[in-house]
Amino acid sequence: MTTFRLAGAVRAAVALTLALGLAAGAAPAGAKPRPPHGEGRVLLVKLEGPVSPVTAEAFHAAVHRAERESYRALILQIDTPGGLMTSMRDMVKDLLAAKTPVIAWVAPGGARAASAGVFITMAADVAAMAPGTNIGQGGMDSTMAHKVTNDAAAFARTVAAQRGRNAQWAEQAVRRAVAVDEREAVDLGVVDFVAGNLEELLAKADGRSWRRGGERHRLEVKGLPVDIIEPGLRQKFLAVIADPNVAYILMLLGFYGLMFELQNPGAILPGVVGGISLILAFLALSTLPVNYAGVALIVLAVAFFIAEIKVASHGLLAAGGVLSLVLGSVILFQGEGVRVSWTIIGGATLTTARCARAGRGSWARARS
Repeated sequence: MTTFRLAGAVRAAVALTLALGLAAGAAPAGAKPRPPHGEGRVLLVKLEGPVSPVTAEAFHAAVHRAERESYRALILQIDTPGGLMTSMRDMVKDLLAAKTPVIAWVAPGGARAASAGVFITMAADVAAMAPGTNIGQGGMDSTMAHKVTNDAAAFARTVAAQRGRNAQWAEQAVRRAVAVDEREAVDLGVVDFVAGNLEELLAKADGRSWRRGGERHRLEVKGLPVDIIEPGLRQKFLAVIADPNVAYILMLLGFYGLMFELQNPGAILPGVVGGISLILAFLALSTLPVNYAGVALIVLAVAFFIAEIKVASHGLLAAGGVLSLVLGSVILFQGEGVRVSWTIIGGATLTTARCARAGRGSWARARS
């Protein structure tokens, strides 16, 4: 009997606890549910630097946040020299499918939307430019110029037609690498208006219509507060190593660290540093428009310099290494605005040649 009473008391206590928990979690009678965080607000994300998988991922996350938190609109602030066409297409897909209207804004003054940035700007529901900016190819990406010009031109026409923009100019931007400033862009129907700051941007975008499928909607964004997305630690790190100059230096450090380790077994530190640098370099190169012929030439240059240390070539191998390193460095990247600084190329070549010469002297003394 005592056991049954105890079990009954336990069940009663559990039921009472659950009831109290439900009562505490339930909203008071007549209370309104809490509105989404972004209701009555506008979200802003920046596209700065080359278009890459990193920027495409950040924009994809921004679109999902704007939809999830019911933001009134998403502003994409653009300043890009271009970049990977595959990443650009991913961003355009997000732009065309986003449930939240997207306002593309080429800003601040001095910014540009070149190459891939043209497609992204024209794919937005509303497109604007700040004073002192320009839009256009400004020198066509070599990836487009060499093998996909027709495909890129057709894609540009399609994107422009989707948003009611100047499809003829969009095609010329791909085929003839034309570029225009903000006033010409408005006159040609490439963008909708010029706006010098966020307040002016929202005021001029207010009342404009945007469409998804067969439904038309009206933007109501004038005077709304703006939340700015700050890049996270991972995105900042990837952005740093995805710089062409940093990726190039990491790759050389990786090659030379492993080379030194092979020449001096047991040194350990050069091998560790070289291995880590090489892995980070490959991670960086995966986000950049890489020409693998350039990578092959740089590897060949390293091989020439190693051979110069052990083979009496009277400087021929060293000369071949210098030539291969310079050529490989120049053609390493194939996107518009994505290239290694001449200063860094010169410094790397000179340092490598001197190291090879010093290694040659050490090798000769060790054999004598």
